Amino acid sequence: MSNDGVVEEGRIEEVSVGRIVTLTMNPAIDLATRVAEVVPTDKMRCATPRFDPGGGGINVARTVAELGVEVTAVFPAGGPSGRLLEQMVRDTGVPPRPVPVAESTRESLSVTETTSGEQYRFVFPGPRLTDPEQHRCLVAVERAVRGARYLVASGTLPPGLSADFYQILTDLVGDSGVRVVLDTSGIALRNVRRGVYLVKPSVRELGDYVGHPLVDRAEQLSQARRLITSGMTEIVLLSLGADGALVVTRDSHEWFAPLPARVRSGIGAGDAMVGGTTVGLTRGYQLSDAVRLGIAAATAALATTGTGPGRSEHVAELYQELLPYRSTGGDADDVARPTAPRLP
Repeated sequence: MSNDGVVEEGRIEEVSVGRIVTLTMNPAIDLATRVAEVVPTDKMRCATPRFDPGGGGINVARTVAELGVEVTAVFPAGGPSGRLLEQMVRDTGVPPRPVPVAESTRESLSVTETTSGEQYRFVFPGPRLTDPEQHRCLVAVERAVRGARYLVASGTLPPGLSADFYQILTDLVGDSGVRVVLDTSGIALRNVRRGVYLVKPSVRELGDYVGHPLVDRAEQLSQARRLITSGMTEIVLLSLGADGALVVTRDSHEWFAPLPARVRSGIGAGDAMVGGTTVGLTRGYQLSDAVRLGIAAATAALATTGTGPGRSEHVAELYQELLPYRSTGGDADDVARPTAPRLP
């Protein structure tokens, strides 16, 4: 192991584990159901619904907890739905730190059409937060990150929030030594200029950021690196959907092939990638191995219903599949994989 605690290439060891805090400014109660066919006008008799606590940071926190790292979830919560969300987060094993707000927490709906396998997602706007409520959210984060190693800010911003909220947040925790991982898009991403450790856009979101689709790998790499040279971030983790993922730093880049997966729900897979990657970084994995853990977590999440995280055992199996073969120093045909991470 190197002096800075990074795991050397080919060795996967668990080192000292720090705490991760997540922030979800626009949380939701996610309602998921199935129906034979989505049609207009007629009543559609749906299957028994599934309810999950949702929103980017909460989904990230559920993956982090499943992988055995201590995590705290900060989020605004209002009305009866907000109280229900707080209890649902607690029931997943994630300690919640809700910030009371006046307006009710939103709900979201996804309907899977069983005849085609297509999923329809209906996303409602969140509550409008007042200036004092926004300030209380920042204060809650500032307190929660004391002693933490990573802050993951994930998801859209609710109505009324300042477009540079994530920049304000990053500046607030910047002097504490906490590394900020950011997963957002649109105007919220365009107003981040400095101080982020890792940003994870999808290829579509990065295309929206630069103003045109990114159709080839060279342009994807070029535009990702622009985020780094601009000073916004040190690392870009670009999710490419069925084409895998691309991780970019100032001096290097690496493409990761996807794992084949049976998709039961695509909701929360990107959040699982962020959660798994951040767990890997917290445990001291090399960046490439941390991203592999993120891809494994995302692939495992695809196999679950609703927004639930993949089982830790499944994540560990998938992670093992992603590790490259390495020579053991014996015969040329004698190869071995490094040890899989120890997950609960």
